[in-house]
Amino acid sequence: MFIRHFLFISLFLMFLAAPLNARNLDDNCSPLLNHEVKQLLTGKPVNLCDAYAGKVILIVNTASKCAFTPQYDQLEKLYSRYKERGLVVLGFPSNDFGRQEPGSEKQIQNFCRLTYGVQFPMFAKSHAAKANADPLYRALGEAAGRYPSWNFHKYLLNREGQLIEDFTSSTSPDSKRVVTAIEALL
Repeated sequence: MFIRHFLFISLFLMFLAAPLNARNLDDNCSPLLNHEVKQLLTGKPVNLCDAYAGKVILIVNTASKCAFTPQYDQLEKLYSRYKERGLVVLGFPSNDFGRQEPGSEKQIQNFCRLTYGVQFPMFAKSHAAKANADPLYRALGEAAGRYPSWNFHKYLLNREGQLIEDFTSSTSPDSKRVVTAIEALL
């Protein structure tokens, strides 16, 4: 009787533990995408692996009151131009640099949609600066060997979720360097 009871409990515990370990052990998810983030405004959790596996991804820390803010327009144009071929742009508002994203999530959403017509996915405010980096930005910064030093730093990942290149804020999304790198992955 003891052995049967022990086996039952062991199997039960293995059953409970399986979902917790599945993502980390049984999955081919890239460590750079193995993060859960929250959608802007709704707060709905999104697992980046589940949502964007197999896509070419451009991750950008954004801000509404920055000299680089017009890059929203260029990012949206990139997204519109290449989304059917597998590109997704992911925006992460951050108030880390110069306090240039002070607004609420509703204000950020309205600004992005109304001013620049942003349709690419936007997520909740994040910390991108090395000192307080969120797990996603810590992984990206470590993989690239550098963290964002200002708003609109861009990380480009291939379809396998591997970092291919990162671009500083001063590199515009529609620059030949960025466009060529994206097109090579599509």
